[in-house]
Amino acid sequence: MGTFSPLDWFRAATSTPSCRSALSTRPSMEEAVRDVVSQLGRRGEADLALVFASTAYASDLPRLLPLLRRELSSRHWLGAAGGGVVGTRADGTAAEIEQAPSLSVTLLSLPGAAIDSVALSTTSLPDLDGSAQTWQEWSGLNPQHCRSQILLIDPTSSNINDLISGMDYAFPGAEKIGGIACPHNAPHGSLLFDDRVVTGAVICSIGGDWRLDSVVAQGCRPIGPVFAIEQVQRNVVLELSDGERRDTPVACLQRILADLSEEERDQVRHSLFLGIERRNLQLTPNRLDAAGGAFLVRNLIGVDPNNGAVAVADRVRPGMNVQFQLREADASRNEALSLLRSSTESAGSAPLFGLLMACLGRGQGLFGQPDGDVNLGRTVMPDLPMAGAFCNGEIGPVAGSTHLHGYTACWGLLRQDPPSNAD
Repeated sequence: MGTFSPLDWFRAATSTPSCRSALSTRPSMEEAVRDVVSQLGRRGEADLALVFASTAYASDLPRLLPLLRRELSSRHWLGAAGGGVVGTRADGTAAEIEQAPSLSVTLLSLPGAAIDSVALSTTSLPDLDGSAQTWQEWSGLNPQHCRSQILLIDPTSSNINDLISGMDYAFPGAEKIGGIACPHNAPHGSLLFDDRVVTGAVICSIGGDWRLDSVVAQGCRPIGPVFAIEQVQRNVVLELSDGERRDTPVACLQRILADLSEEERDQVRHSLFLGIERRNLQLTPNRLDAAGGAFLVRNLIGVDPNNGAVAVADRVRPGMNVQFQLREADASRNEALSLLRSSTESAGSAPLFGLLMACLGRGQGLFGQPDGDVNLGRTVMPDLPMAGAFCNGEIGPVAGSTHLHGYTACWGLLRQDPPSNAD
């Protein structure tokens, strides 16, 4: 575990923020390391190094961080193996590299930052019915220095949803962005931490004068009205209502299909999802207010033609609002652009860096051309350095709570923003 020292803060407070990035597509890992080192140059110590490597280098992963640390200096090192990587070259060009050897390294110098990083086993977690302090002590992270978190999880890990819920419980004010690394056939994990490869989870806590703003683009557009769940058994929805009218989910969907174009009806066959409304509940001194809601997009995992029921990949209960969703490239572009523009317009300072954790199902498979999400980010923030990975599941907030997603692009925009109560 890294430790935070006032001396580290004083040293960082006298420096200038910087983001140095490199991206290599050399076929061997040793060549890729030499390439990124050449792009980055040997300068002073950074505060945080983020390393994302293609699973094409899986057998050599245990040697990756030691090789990089011989040439480059940073207080904290963490990263993951991905089905592809996102990176920015030294000349400022950014790219998504899919299904090819690739290595992305970013060195961040963050004056006034409080950074800590930990590697944790997920085999045994604290009780979610226990205290938040128990979770804080288990993680080893100081809540006073935690405004944001990068959360990376190994694909072999257990209790993933409980871990995400527990970190929300322990650090409710911290934005959390991350993803599940990609599996491979080598006999070790997929997470990078300090100078080794690990399993479980790796968490980086960011505080002080810096925070991550989250942008979660789920890539769908709603079709049809908002329904209320009337009857449900576990995760199987039996009956929906629209005003006074009640019917099975399949019957409701058939009415929606009648109003769609032939192309849209064809998309429904392979790109239909269900959005489940989540309310962002904030506790005020006098009452509990609903401070906005959003639809959390979830897979439909089964249909019963006998009774018209549908099974959804999440917990649902009577009274919840739901809406069918259609996943398509245009919807993904429009949603991501809208959310990114909203984030930049509402924030005070321009981001120094963008962390992008995207689903393996996005990229060229969704957009029909390379660099789909990177180009959207550059449309709004033309000079933004970015890095990340194509994941087996993405982690980001919707309506105030952190969730595990699929088919999503989760952005973490790193900004210098001293707390309002700072001296």
